[in-house]
Amino acid sequence: MTKINTVLGPITPEQLGPTLMHEHMVLAYPGWDMDALCENLEFSELAKTCADALGEVKQYGVKTVVDASPNDLWRNVELDRVVAEKTGLNIICATGMYYEGEGMPAYLKFRSQVMDIVTELYETFMQELTVGIGKTGIKAGVIKVATSHGSITPYEEKVIKAAAKAQKETGVPILTHTQQGSMGSEQAALLIAEGADAKKIVIGHMCGNSSMEYQMSVIDKGVCLGFDRWGIDFIYPDNLRRATILGLLGLGFADRIVLSQDCNAKILGRPFVMPDFIQALIANWSYTHIFKNIIPQLKQAGVTEAQVNQMLAGNPKRIFGG
Repeated sequence: MTKINTVLGPITPEQLGPTLMHEHMVLAYPGWDMDALCENLEFSELAKTCADALGEVKQYGVKTVVDASPNDLWRNVELDRVVAEKTGLNIICATGMYYEGEGMPAYLKFRSQVMDIVTELYETFMQELTVGIGKTGIKAGVIKVATSHGSITPYEEKVIKAAAKAQKETGVPILTHTQQGSMGSEQAALLIAEGADAKKIVIGHMCGNSSMEYQMSVIDKGVCLGFDRWGIDFIYPDNLRRATILGLLGLGFADRIVLSQDCNAKILGRPFVMPDFIQALIANWSYTHIFKNIIPQLKQAGVTEAQVNQMLAGNPKRIFGG
């Protein structure tokens, strides 16, 4: 029987239940901790903040949350473990790397001058998937990769190749980040060409592009689509996300879409206050936005309970379980 790594140990696909496939505990860009005026939170305080915010999803029946933070965006699996203990949620953490422009590529780019970093990245991913992350004993349950806007850089291509190789051996899902609604088809094609299983690939942030031609170019690869940035209207408005998903559901693709919000409970660094016009555009952004607002709106437009359950529970179970 397939076992799925969570931060509290393995579970079966039947134990997943309704699943948010792409969230984060915190948002932390590389360099935040170099700021002499950054806010220093006690670990216990940060864990409580995350648990209080994430725990709200339980009232909507959510059982599992994927923390899609890659290795170089302050992934903290011990924080994930404490939040899982506090909330009773299954939390699945990731191994992987972010896109070149906002990740931490300097070390690997330096080594790539003389070393095969595809192999080195593959070895890192395999260690974290099968043995554990650092000394925590916690095993990753997904692989995260990402690409730039309008291109896949040579560095990002190496990350993707390593991810595909690790997925071939472990069978774990690959989740991706697409930048500004681009490169989804190219990500899928490269992963599949390198031997990854299309049925275990979720191309992320597909809700950031309302072109049906773009959507179909990705669906045609056999992968799943992540409609996973609901509520971030300053990046792309929810009304266009709704129009796009309604079109796809009308074409019968409920079995190829997963839902999430790409939310976080805390931004790390110096206290950060958004301008008023940005605050208005993220007023609904939370771990519960799709349940409070989006799903009711979709149902008003004719989406069925069965379609919603397929996206929230059926598809994650198939992606993780095969």
